[in-house]
Amino acid sequence: MSEPMKLHARLAAPIDAVRRALTDPAELRVWLAEHAEVELPGRYEFWGRFTPEGDAPHQRLLHVDDDTLRFAWLLDGVETTTEFALRAEGAEATVLTLTQSHFDVNEMMSGSSIRGVLQTFWSLAIANLAAHLEGAPLVPKVDFTSAELRGELLIDAPMAKVYESLTDSEQASAWFGYPIGIEPWVGGRYAMGGFDAGYAAKVIDLEPGRKMSVDWGPTGVVTWELAESAGKTRLTFVQSGFDETNPPYAAWAGSVSGLAELRRFHEVADWRPIWLPAEIPGLEPQPADAAG
Repeated sequence: MSEPMKLHARLAAPIDAVRRALTDPAELRVWLAEHAEVELPGRYEFWGRFTPEGDAPHQRLLHVDDDTLRFAWLLDGVETTTEFALRAEGAEATVLTLTQSHFDVNEMMSGSSIRGVLQTFWSLAIANLAAHLEGAPLVPKVDFTSAELRGELLIDAPMAKVYESLTDSEQASAWFGYPIGIEPWVGGRYAMGGFDAGYAAKVIDLEPGRKMSVDWGPTGVVTWELAESAGKTRLTFVQSGFDETNPPYAAWAGSVSGLAELRRFHEVADWRPIWLPAEIPGLEPQPADAAG
């Protein structure tokens, strides 16, 4: 089995506040799951439509102390292991490390197992945890019971600035935390990993200043559209044209977690991303210069 996946995030909150958000069931129901029940040290469960295989709780608490929470999580017939580890960074910040076993990039790309969503599921969950701790609105969670992949996000920035950050390769690579090459014209490339290395999707529709559609092949077409909204910018994003019997939840969660950082890119003074260099077997780590 490959090495466990690790995600590292710097959260703008004291360690006590982060610990409470991870263990208080009422807070878990805000940023993580539709349903959650916690009775430490014996029970840690979450389920519902925003959880993979969320028809019932499938977690079993393994260990908890002041800085660590570890649980087993049964997914697609395999008992995986998830761990949150906390480290104070001064009085007002906390570094969270999420460790997840049984993540396979091939399962993410093929959609052959629900375990393939684990990396982007946790990326989105941690992005919403960061928003919750900062007092910001959450971005949409993934509804694993639906094949409709659609969401909206309000960004406190001018529409022209948001459009530029979505179509300029350098800016997009910064807020997404991974190299992106963008040719912002119909027929142009949209390359995750950059133009020299990585999969190049195709821009199939573009309205300068307002809208772009990118064809990603089997995972469908991603379209985002901007509109003015009381001095802010409303971003509507949709993924369509995929096999609805096997929706691309992993890709969708990754896109939405990236948009959470896009909003911070525009709204947080002296912005730096929450993400520190990642450790994801089979994927290149986030560039140090993009992780801050």
